[in-house]
Amino acid sequence: MIRNYLKIALRNLFRHKVYSFINIAGLSIGLAAAMLIMLYTKDEVSYDRFHANGANIYRITTEWINPDGSVKQGDGTTGYFQGPKFKDGVGEIQSYLRVRSDFRNIRQGTEIKGYEMLETDSNFFSVFSFPLISGNPATALQKPKSIVISDEMAEKLFKSTDVLGKTIEFVEEEKLEPYLITGVAKKAPQNSSVKFDFLLPMIVKNEAYQDKENWFNFFLNTFVVLSPNATQASAEANMQRVYEADAQETIKKMAKDFDIKENARYALQPITDMHLSTKFAASNGLTDASNPTFSYILSSIAIFILLIACINFINLTVARSLKRAKEIGVRKVVGGDRKQLIMQFLGESSVLCLIAFLLAIGLVQIVLPTFNQLSNKVLAFSYLFDFKLIVAYIILFIITSLLAGFYPALVLSGYDPIKTLYSRFNLTGKNYLQRSLVVVQFGLASFLIIATLTIYSQFNYLTTKQLGYDDKNLIMVDKWRMSHAQAKLFSDELLKNPNIITVAPKNGGSWGTVARVNGETQIDFAYETVNPAFLPMLKIPILQGRNFSPDFPSDSTQSVLVNETFVKKAGWKNPIGQEINFWYDKNPKYKVIGVVKDHHFNALNQEIGSQVFTMKPSNDYGRMYIKIKPNTEVASLKHIEKTFRKIFPINSYDYKFLETENLKKYEAEAKWKQIMLFGAVLTIFISCIGLFGLATLSAEKRTKEIGIRKVLGASVSSLVKLLSVDFLKLVGLSFVFAFPLAFYAAQEWLKNYPYRISIGVSIFALTAVVTIVIALLTVGGQAIRAALVNPVKSLKSE
Repeated sequence: MIRNYLKIALRNLFRHKVYSFINIAGLSIGLAAAMLIMLYTKDEVSYDRFHANGANIYRITTEWINPDGSVKQGDGTTGYFQGPKFKDGVGEIQSYLRVRSDFRNIRQGTEIKGYEMLETDSNFFSVFSFPLISGNPATALQKPKSIVISDEMAEKLFKSTDVLGKTIEFVEEEKLEPYLITGVAKKAPQNSSVKFDFLLPMIVKNEAYQDKENWFNFFLNTFVVLSPNATQASAEANMQRVYEADAQETIKKMAKDFDIKENARYALQPITDMHLSTKFAASNGLTDASNPTFSYILSSIAIFILLIACINFINLTVARSLKRAKEIGVRKVVGGDRKQLIMQFLGESSVLCLIAFLLAIGLVQIVLPTFNQLSNKVLAFSYLFDFKLIVAYIILFIITSLLAGFYPALVLSGYDPIKTLYSRFNLTGKNYLQRSLVVVQFGLASFLIIATLTIYSQFNYLTTKQLGYDDKNLIMVDKWRMSHAQAKLFSDELLKNPNIITVAPKNGGSWGTVARVNGETQIDFAYETVNPAFLPMLKIPILQGRNFSPDFPSDSTQSVLVNETFVKKAGWKNPIGQEINFWYDKNPKYKVIGVVKDHHFNALNQEIGSQVFTMKPSNDYGRMYIKIKPNTEVASLKHIEKTFRKIFPINSYDYKFLETENLKKYEAEAKWKQIMLFGAVLTIFISCIGLFGLATLSAEKRTKEIGIRKVLGASVSSLVKLLSVDFLKLVGLSFVFAFPLAFYAAQEWLKNYPYRISIGVSIFALTAVVTIVIALLTVGGQAIRAALVNPVKSLKSE
């Protein structure tokens, strides 16, 4: 019996090649999309689950609570204090481990190269499950100037992993210091929030543990290991108790001296929650912070594509049912019952799904590199054969087979054998289900087209909007802890080249602190250390007052510039001459000498914040901005590198173009633009091949009608209209449902951006035009072909 079902299934498959191709192509694309999203989701939820003691590892998080009980801000950072203090005072905590990021220069051959590194406590390898290839995990990070490197970095630096006992020369205070390699670790897994090429021992001076103001320093990650029987809630309560008891006097002092009214609240975050946390994201040395929204969006796209493919199968199978009506009638007359017929048709759908499933595996292998590029993953094809994923694929195969084949099997097996054998059977009625499925198909496709156009428009807006300053032909060169004297020397040497227009230093990285104004008002702001050339170079206007000037020596010690947002937050009507002082130092007070026009110094997904510019001699610079003449990049860069290596011979050299760095801020949007475009193209493609099949069957059913109409004088255009208009009505109806949902989804997504486009009628009009044109081309081609057939042949057809 099963053998007979299989024969019939294969025979039908090869006899109707066009419809078989449509179903297999649609299903294989849908299944491939689903498999890729399963791979992505599996990787996302597997982060940090490989640690042997992972169930008991937590990260300490901090929230600042206002006097009214509301949360001011919070993140996953702590300082030197929290780990040892909580270990000593909280019985549930077995051990602690601190991790912080650092950037250090090392000598690599004849060059100096800069690398990201991690500083950590000596018990790193007992808390985390990172195996050492060589070295003792218990002692590898105990001594100063020791270092553990990854096997990948060992191969890069020494062309071997047998490097235990060798040294790496670090640049420290303008001289080279040797560090002893005490361990070689395997490269961290892809699904780890802690990744490293270099591990350095964290050296903390005893004085740091004596100063209780360090309760208020936050710059690293602290992990704790709880006892197996301990509860998270109990540990958190005891942590808060220890903090409030030990820091009681310090809290009062900070409130009195610096008007800090907020209080810290400590909690624990399971290490397995870090990767997908939107509240306490992985940062400060931790990598790959993600957002579960990405998984939701990708999963939705995959479901859309698979659903559309299943709709194609159902529509085409039901539409083709008239051609199999006599077969069903004969089977029923000779004793076949409905259960057997259902099994036969389900078997046929299963065979077709199996072929599509095998093709989908091949598709996944082909597109996986592109998918990795779009999703910032390094997923391997071998991941497909993970046991849990294999089970998931089997379930997916079963669900797809049932979803695609169950309804057609019920419809086909229910035909009346007498009517079918006497050719009195017709699939009459309004075919509401078939029409509804077409509406759903094109509704989903329209939804994705609108989403794609919205992301495209927002991305274009972010990358073309005026930032309030000139970032063209600006090169940035980093030099950490560059003194004001070094900056002047570097500037003077650079300006000797006629291709360089102007040079200006600035602090490296992002600095931020708090100022007190008008006696009590506290304002958070970005703290910029510049010189008089910086603002004119970037063409940032001074709206009130004046810029820093060498004609006023006191500018470097007593004066600041503020931006418009700072003035608004301070509530000043006449800002020039107003005074501010930093929260950590009541004296000296700084006088405002100018107001700088607001500009987007951060990405456009952040609102413009407060800014304060200073020339304090005690603040080192970290970056040199160099304005060059257009079309002189090669010659200018050659001079810049030569000058840098001359003045800073044992520092790593690197350069960036400011315009390029600004565009990199929107890499996530660029990738989502591509992902949504692929999703929209696939849904349109699958929908159209389904519509093509339905149009072909519709034309076949109406062969005699078309012949009679032609004999009676109907034109080709009228016949094309007759055959196309019903399908176009369904496409138009899909807009009624898709457009409101797409508008709501787009509005919700755009709320993530303080600076965003407005969704206008043009996006919906373009979507409607594109969808209708594509549908018309798909249906119209078949309609024209049917209308051009000789009516003699049409009337003779059976």
